[in-house]
Amino acid sequence: MRKPIIAGNWKMNNTASEGVALVNAIAPLVKDANCDVVVCVPAIDIPAVSEALKGTNIGLGAENVHFAEKGAYTGEISAAMLLEYGVQYVIIGHSERRQYFGETDETVNKRTLTALKAGLTPIVCVGESLEERETGKTEAVLEKQIKEGLAGVEDLTKVVIAYEPVWAIGTGKTATAAQANETIGFIRKTLGEMFCPGCAAATRIQYGGSMNAGNCKELMAMEEIDGGLIGGASLKANDFATIVNFDK
Repeated sequence: MRKPIIAGNWKMNNTASEGVALVNAIAPLVKDANCDVVVCVPAIDIPAVSEALKGTNIGLGAENVHFAEKGAYTGEISAAMLLEYGVQYVIIGHSERRQYFGETDETVNKRTLTALKAGLTPIVCVGESLEERETGKTEAVLEKQIKEGLAGVEDLTKVVIAYEPVWAIGTGKTATAAQANETIGFIRKTLGEMFCPGCAAATRIQYGGSMNAGNCKELMAMEEIDGGLIGGASLKANDFATIVNFDK
């Protein structure tokens, strides 16, 4: 059985003090969760949130990591910097990074390999645009992202995959539970062909397209869906806790 993982992606929201207040509100609501719980926070919030999470069952994640150990990369954050503050997870290749900041399958691959080498768990995002879905290119796009983004990975089970249909992020649109399950099933099949069926069966794949307090139970009831990468709903303690406690 794959243990579900619910991860909040705060994006560019919450100052350090606001972040501490949010995790202080979330922690008692999710203390008995039957899944892994993670908050992925802006880099500047990491030191304060790391302290606030001590003694809780909530893991700490970053929203990006650079592929170099150190050097002339103004504005970037290295794996070693994250590790010093107890970061365990890192989001890589989010659609917003691809759309606004030039992230490519090649750089996703480099960041993923760097994260794994450092002992971080990468949450690798894949997903298609509305145009790609409507023109029947979903599977081709996902296959390319998976094969190029995960090239050279030795142990697939140390990676979390997040399927985030770009057309369903921040738009209020959501794939139906059946659509999400079918597409994640294709991702798992592709992983099985690239690595091995057993590896794919053991790898957790989240849904990241506007999962919220209202639709989480239906989505999480799907056989292929192992959790969620949560955007807007992760900024509200009660909503995030409802998703985390989807099985109660």
